[in-house]
Amino acid sequence: MSIGPVQTQFFHLSEPFSLDSGESFNALTLAYETYGTLNSDASNAILVFHALTGSQHAAGINKTVPGVETFWKEECVQGWWDAFIGPGKALDTDRYFVICANYLGSCYGSTGPHSTNPQTGKPYGGAFPQVTAWDVVRSQLRLLDYLGIDCLHAAIGGSMGGMLSFLLATRRPNRIKKVIPIATGLETTVLHRVHNFEQILAIRNDSNFRNGDYYDGDPPREGLLLARIISHKTFVSLNMMEKRAKQKITVEQPSGSSYTLSNPVESYMFHQGTKFAERFDANSYLHIMDMWQRFSINAQQPNLFKGCAHQQYLIFSIDSDVCFYPEEQKVIVKALEAAEMDVTHITVHSDKGHDSFLLEPDLYTPYIHFLLEEPYSATA
Repeated sequence: MSIGPVQTQFFHLSEPFSLDSGESFNALTLAYETYGTLNSDASNAILVFHALTGSQHAAGINKTVPGVETFWKEECVQGWWDAFIGPGKALDTDRYFVICANYLGSCYGSTGPHSTNPQTGKPYGGAFPQVTAWDVVRSQLRLLDYLGIDCLHAAIGGSMGGMLSFLLATRRPNRIKKVIPIATGLETTVLHRVHNFEQILAIRNDSNFRNGDYYDGDPPREGLLLARIISHKTFVSLNMMEKRAKQKITVEQPSGSSYTLSNPVESYMFHQGTKFAERFDANSYLHIMDMWQRFSINAQQPNLFKGCAHQQYLIFSIDSDVCFYPEEQKVIVKALEAAEMDVTHITVHSDKGHDSFLLEPDLYTPYIHFLLEEPYSATA
């Protein structure tokens, strides 16, 4: 059962917000959506962190978001986690108040490179400051303050969203009780860095990029298309990629290219890149990619779980994941066990690769239900 039509809301912080880089915003905006009802003591809130190019629109139907019509394409209309959020679903909106906010630096309504720079009256473009993962988490904590939520019942996220959920739990342990990172890791691996660097160069070497100041002309679509092709091969298994290419995509030729596509897999990847280049901003992609490149939590840090004794963790691995390999979740589990934390580790068996956490709710829902509903009496 879907939760039906929803609308994006906007949180406006009208006071200075300092960034880890030393720069600051005099004001900022976060786009967010909520599902369900916050109870009287604000104890039933769950914060969802989206993945790399996700949005605040996690569930229901949202046909338009003011100010981001350029990027709000048909595939954005249905919430990206609609199969997981709603009455009776993994995040049961009959019981919980679910919040999802678009990251600072992204392009779906939160302050980002596409936003107007109040000092110039033009889009920030290449002048948008560096944003770290901790900057994103702190901005969302300000949103929680605004909503009157002192302590989350849980935070959950897949991929990069899982990294941010873990960062919140260890940096501000008093703000959260249950933590559900899915298909994620504690640091940026060498393989991540190589894939990410390839994508960064693909965008920056597009002649339309113009150091990020392209909003008055043609955007760097070709660079963004190539970046998506580079990344997409880590999101789905090779078997699934071949099945999708054979079943859903007919061979099409890139316009203006002398290369003739020779296989449906090429067509499938080109199709994925083309769609993405229409719905996302290249500057935002680079800033979030930079955030990923700089992310690291030291699993051996002696005080990593100081103040976290009251927390429960549910860690998901996907056996076919080649973006965040299952070995990366084992590092998390080992660190939690060494700290004598309450942790459950589930390996999901799927042929869909990293994208399983977006596509297969039945493989996750029973375990999420159990953790969210399980009473726990330990104190910090």
